Amino acid sequence: MAYEGSCHCGAVTFSVSAEPPTEGMTCNCSHCSRKGLVLTFVAADQFTIESGEDHLTDYLFYKHAITHQFCSICGAQAFALGKSPDGEMRAINLRCVPSIDIDGLAIQKVDGAGF
Repeated sequence: MAYEGSCHCGAVTFSVSAEPPTEGMTCNCSHCSRKGLVLTFVAADQFTIESGEDHLTDYLFYKHAITHQFCSICGAQAFALGKSPDGEMRAINLRCVPSIDIDGLAIQKVDGAGF
């Protein structure tokens, strides 16, 4: 079962061809904590930008290993592009997926500030 998400204004939309997650990850690094991200990770081939690719702006920091993409209209970061040991991946901000109940997720806390 696929799930869909978008930025706040709806200009950027995406779909994920995977089961909706039952777990999410939060990180205490300066970037994730300021944005309040709750993330899940999927293989790049499971992720499709449906609309608004021309509205995306990139942000890189630290080791420049993850391309944080946000909507140039509303500023929401719905996802990021990166690599994992298994290949290209997408980090999905579950707060941008209306069908996900954040309070129902098991949350894994990551100490990104300690790196």
